[in-house]
Amino acid sequence: MAALPSRTLEVVTTTVSPARLRYLALVHQGLASKRKIGSGAAGVEKTLEQLGYVQIDTISVVARAHHHTLFTRVSKYKEELLNRLVREHRAFEYWGHAASYLPMRDFRFSLPMKRAVADGEVRKSRRNEKVRSWVRDRVRAEGPLFARDFEDPRQERKGWWDWKPAKLALEQLFMEGELMSVERQGFQKRYELTERALPSHIDTREPDIDEHADHVIDLGLAAHGFGTDKTFCHFRWEARVRSHIRKRLKLRANEGDLTQVRSPAGTILYLRPEALAKPVRKLPDLVRILSPFDNTVIQRHRGKDVFDFDYTIECYVPEAKRQFGYFALPIVFRDRFVGRMDCKAHRAEGRFEIKALFLDDDVPDAFLPAFRDAVVHYAAFTGCDAVAVGGVSPRTLARPVKRLFA
Repeated sequence: MAALPSRTLEVVTTTVSPARLRYLALVHQGLASKRKIGSGAAGVEKTLEQLGYVQIDTISVVARAHHHTLFTRVSKYKEELLNRLVREHRAFEYWGHAASYLPMRDFRFSLPMKRAVADGEVRKSRRNEKVRSWVRDRVRAEGPLFARDFEDPRQERKGWWDWKPAKLALEQLFMEGELMSVERQGFQKRYELTERALPSHIDTREPDIDEHADHVIDLGLAAHGFGTDKTFCHFRWEARVRSHIRKRLKLRANEGDLTQVRSPAGTILYLRPEALAKPVRKLPDLVRILSPFDNTVIQRHRGKDVFDFDYTIECYVPEAKRQFGYFALPIVFRDRFVGRMDCKAHRAEGRFEIKALFLDDDVPDAFLPAFRDAVVHYAAFTGCDAVAVGGVSPRTLARPVKRLFA
């Protein structure tokens, strides 16, 4: 393990402008240009490698989060591409922020967490060894299986979250790395023994703590352009990994590999020196409609610091306390978040409903045609060819917005 140099860093005096931070963030997230990150299966793989992960979520009121995030960045995106990449061993499922698709390039960096789960360091749970052995033996004998292939011996369930013993065992073995998901049908994973599912050419050497911490830092820089020690450590469950990320940030800054600057709010940021030399270009009149689980907004404090956008997904908030609706989607125009819309795809009717639209008071005129194009394109992706608009705030924009879809 490398030791920190004895000298201390100089006092950080350089402050980066809000415009540069917004620009860097959107460029690295693949949201700054009309040109997508890539196209088709190759584009999905490239996007996973650039973002580091894409979160999986069950909510299907519009497009599911993983499909929505990739649709925003990949031309000619189709939902079946994820299964294709998993079958071709170009992507795999594991824990990124939450349940996620990750690039197979990074498989070995999932091993420390799998070991930590198996050792009980994180995600501690009671193990029923009899059920685990039964599940493991059946998969070994019968090949890949779904949770539905196992009977539930209980008479009653308390809710959808009340998994049967076999499902609990499957997920625990998955988190420990003994099982992998080899495909999804609908939203159900199909589990296989990792020793059979993983081709021999995949690198399975577990990284040491320095390599692991550097990988986390480099992923954050590739996906976001800059970060604080807090953002780099976000979603890292292992305490020793978080501690070492902080040490590596300081060491790399001392060595000149990274630069420390201040945000306008006074927060210390780490970024590569060349990021300060790139010109900040004006972004096109482009609207991006994001998933609530999009990599750009998933860290709430980052959205507030960089974009002055305080976003909370409200599907987990009691209805009476919601401000913007059950599943309000963030809206980006040029380099700013300008609003959010609560919507629902009525697929059987082919109707995309904007239940409520909340916009900044000062959106420019160029926003409206770009917004129409983005909504029509996204609605088509959800299987809808008609758009209906409900409430609009501010009210002065209600008529212009509704006229867009008349």
